[in-house]
Amino acid sequence: MRFTDADPSTPLIRKLTLAVDEGRCTLRWLWPERVEAVYVERLELDMMSDDRTGEEPAQGKLKLYTREEYKASNGYTDRITGFGAIKYTVYVCQMQEDGPVLIRQRDEDNMVIASAGKADIRFSIRYKSGFFQKRKSVLITVTAEVPVPKEALCYVRKQGGVPLNKEDGTVYPFVSDFAPGRNEMPPVEVAKDDYVRLFFTDGPKYGAAYRLISD
Repeated sequence: MRFTDADPSTPLIRKLTLAVDEGRCTLRWLWPERVEAVYVERLELDMMSDDRTGEEPAQGKLKLYTREEYKASNGYTDRITGFGAIKYTVYVCQMQEDGPVLIRQRDEDNMVIASAGKADIRFSIRYKSGFFQKRKSVLITVTAEVPVPKEALCYVRKQGGVPLNKEDGTVYPFVSDFAPGRNEMPPVEVAKDDYVRLFFTDGPKYGAAYRLISD
């Protein structure tokens, strides 16, 4: 499939919306004049490999969809299952002598992301110290339903109380990915009046795929 970048005269997809109901999502958009067909791309986002290389973005499954099909179904519908997020991109299709050409929009008005269900990430934090010690050990356990990249989570340390959000203290990254099941982190040494809590590094991004739960 061939792609080309949009220019000022290119017809574009506008006002793309997404509605999800009982495992089915419906896409609707404004069709440009004289455009009779589009290609809808479905790409399941893999949080484990997202942004880890400088390679071109992966291409998802493309499906030809006509204006007549859109009218008959009052939109474009698809079934979503499992965990994670799905990116839908609607490309204007222009027919040329050597085949169809899809228009790549830089404004991303032709793109939406749907949640395919959130996987649970449960965490527990325990403290261990002696009566006369000035420091204590923090024992963190993370239990995940699915693989979780280390970039998704961080822990925040705060003096005098439990952090309320990612900005409420000093942020520390994790050094390895989380496997499905129980993950016990190496003990972290902190001052006796320090407290720790886990947060998403990017709430909107990772919150679409995971649910973070404190045990």
